[in-house]
Amino acid sequence: MESTVILPPDYKPSADEEYMNEMQLEYFRQKLLNWKKSLIGQATDTLNDLREGGLNRPDEIDRASLEADKALELRTRDRARKLISKIDDALRRIEDGVYGYCEETGDPIGIERLEVRPVATLSIEAQERHERMEKTYDDDVK
Repeated sequence: MESTVILPPDYKPSADEEYMNEMQLEYFRQKLLNWKKSLIGQATDTLNDLREGGLNRPDEIDRASLEADKALELRTRDRARKLISKIDDALRRIEDGVYGYCEETGDPIGIERLEVRPVATLSIEAQERHERMEKTYDDDVK
């Protein structure tokens, strides 16, 4: 769905506004779309690089170094693929009218947190609870 909201070029969400108003939602929608576009562009560059750059190097050390670089790049792209999925989920939450609210408590996640992590689904408090529970579980397993 295309938005009809036009953002001023210097718009930044503020705590003084109504939380998750049309301007804020459009701001985060554009932020997420730009991030996704950037990640897809990087993935395309990686694919082109892999197609063009063969691993046929006469020197074993050069070849090993190139293989290690390619493996690291592929792991990075896999993380980007997972992030694109999270971005798509966040865009769906905007469409569904639940973006910006904790999926666990329903409380606002907060502008500052969404600026830093626009794909966040939990408030800071809920995220900290999850991390404490994971640590407790990890400690119990060890």
